[in-house]
Amino acid sequence: MIDMTVPGFVFVVLYTITQSVATSSWSAVGVTVLLAVVRVARRETLKHAFGGVLGVGIGAFIAMQSGKPQDFYLPSMIYGLVLLVAYAISALVKWPLLGVMLGPVLGENMTWRTQNPGRLSAYTKATWVWVALFALRAAILFPLYWAGQVTWLGVAKIGLGVPPWLVAIYLSWLILSKAPAPIKVNLDSEESES
Repeated sequence: MIDMTVPGFVFVVLYTITQSVATSSWSAVGVTVLLAVVRVARRETLKHAFGGVLGVGIGAFIAMQSGKPQDFYLPSMIYGLVLLVAYAISALVKWPLLGVMLGPVLGENMTWRTQNPGRLSAYTKATWVWVALFALRAAILFPLYWAGQVTWLGVAKIGLGVPPWLVAIYLSWLILSKAPAPIKVNLDSEESES
């Protein structure tokens, strides 16, 4: 979570003070690289570090090329739109992404889709929670982006980061905790049968 929040915070604070796209962008990239180095030193997973460096790097590049500071946030905003569409489509076609991701983790693989209609319903409802989160973010961030309100965009981006994610996680858990129990899949017996 820190990889998502700190670089944006550094960018918005420095841009508000200096009004320099380059200074703000390079500082955000520097902080992201520093966070990646800390992850490497701690022998933590590099997935978040790589994603952070790539995302912030692309945003910084676009902002410096265009000269528009709000473009720093554009890649993550577009990514949010992609997630909004993907989650909505998955729920509409009864393949909710939350079930696709959590099914294998919970040992039920895809049994929830065909053998457990209560789980399918719960995964669909929980996926709609995430659609609502992504829609809320887009509804607030894009008007600020189009208006060129960089400071407010940065503040909104931070405020719409961790807190709403925690709410969405909690609501998803609440929905899934009331669903029928998962039907566990025995992978060993499935493999021996094939």
